[in-house]
Amino acid sequence: MNTTQQTGGQSPLTGQVLFYQQPQPLSPEDHGGLGVKQIPEPFGFLRQAHAVPVTVTEFGLAASSYPIIFVGNDRTPVAVMGVRQGQNLFVDEQGRVGEDHYVPAFVRRYPFVFAADDASDRLVLCVDRAAPMVSNQPEVPFFENGQPSKFTNDAIEFCKEFERQRRATADFVKMLVELDLMEQKTVAFQPRDNQGNPVGDQQKIADYYAISEERLNALPEAKYLELRNNGAVGACYAHLVSLLNWPKVIQRAVRLSPPAPLNA
Repeated sequence: MNTTQQTGGQSPLTGQVLFYQQPQPLSPEDHGGLGVKQIPEPFGFLRQAHAVPVTVTEFGLAASSYPIIFVGNDRTPVAVMGVRQGQNLFVDEQGRVGEDHYVPAFVRRYPFVFAADDASDRLVLCVDRAAPMVSNQPEVPFFENGQPSKFTNDAIEFCKEFERQRRATADFVKMLVELDLMEQKTVAFQPRDNQGNPVGDQQKIADYYAISEERLNALPEAKYLELRNNGAVGACYAHLVSLLNWPKVIQRAVRLSPPAPLNA
């Protein structure tokens, strides 16, 4: 699939992506006077995302902060950043994510994104015109003298690399499915009173897919060596270690807003 960063008009684009309210193909004709500015809440747009897609190369970094689970028919890997729909537990009142928590590339590429163009087999670089940092009085412009600025070119390269990693992640997941390494799991929470005694019924937080360590260890040696040699084993164990973060995320949810029911 080919990629392009500019288009002279509005092309029909397919797909809806988390965060993006008004994605438009980036062009000097439509966005020549626009750019980005600093905003008071840099990650305010992340507040309502309780799960964010991550690529396989990010598993090691994300695993230190969040559970990484696989969801949906495509078994998309996501970092769990909350246990309730519409609530991210890692964005503070100032719209920031703590320095000790990893921010996925899916978030860092915003307000840019590649989108599919129905008219041809290509990807078009888009910008979310509704993004709070996009301004007609920019500190950093998208274009200079009708050409992409360094900022825009850097964004293009970042999005290209993200697309490469997204495809590598799809290949990784396909390999896990072909080797039958996935199993369905459920995570639940037992409410307790101030003395630690159980109160009421358990609350289910999420059903998801995870790698089975038992099946991974039971692989034929040749298959296991193949996973090791292509770097997949490290990602598998990073995912397994990340699941140890479930209690931390649940307790964070209880501490921040105990009255609401937990439901991812």
